[in-house]
Amino acid sequence: MKYIQANVIFPENLLKEIQKYVQGEMIYIPKPEGIRKRWGENSGNRKQLDHRNTKIWEQFHEGATIDQLVDTFSLSYDSIKKIVYSKK
Repeated sequence: MKYIQANVIFPENLLKEIQKYVQGEMIYIPKPEGIRKRWGENSGNRKQLDHRNTKIWEQFHEGATIDQLVDTFSLSYDSIKKIVYSKK
């Protein structure tokens, strides 16, 4: 998160309104709900996990057992179960 001076980005009337509540302090203004990214979207981790989970789901539906998938993907039995029974 980067620091930006309020007087550079806010119109003067809005800055004065904000100054009624806080002066000389740092505040965090969150993004609106629809704009927020899910965990891992910036780093690419979300895409990798989705790809891995799709492979697990496909292998299970092609006949692999949960125990085989536990060994192949080094995940817990319960994690594999969640993936194969909730995907798609």
